[in-house]
Amino acid sequence: MEVAFLAGRIILGVYYLFNAFNHFTRLEMLSAYAASKRVPAPKLLTIVTGVLLLVGGLSILLGVYPVVGVVALAAFFIPVTFWMHDFWAVQDPMQKAIQMVNFTKNLALLGAALMLLAFPQPWPLGLGK
Repeated sequence: MEVAFLAGRIILGVYYLFNAFNHFTRLEMLSAYAASKRVPAPKLLTIVTGVLLLVGGLSILLGVYPVVGVVALAAFFIPVTFWMHDFWAVQDPMQKAIQMVNFTKNLALLGAALMLLAFPQPWPLGLGK
């Protein structure tokens, strides 16, 4: 089971790191989208959310400070899910469906992150002490 947990951590951690990388390399595009959703200080908050994804991803991948990592991910998912993926406010049926998928995906990822708190610490095969 330790190997399966490690494999899951690697997959999940890399997923978050990939998305953090996108926040930094596609900053202009993502901050423009955030601005279209009326996010205040969109460029700054795009950077902040990238940092939250980076912290969460590294924490899960390396198995260090998992509570910090989960808090970072929750701090990312709660506002982003409800602000950026507000499918209930979208009129176009195709866009509404896309936003609903992203909304429910984010809720599932938030739930998965919270479940990581149930694993005893330090995590097996992690770098945490």
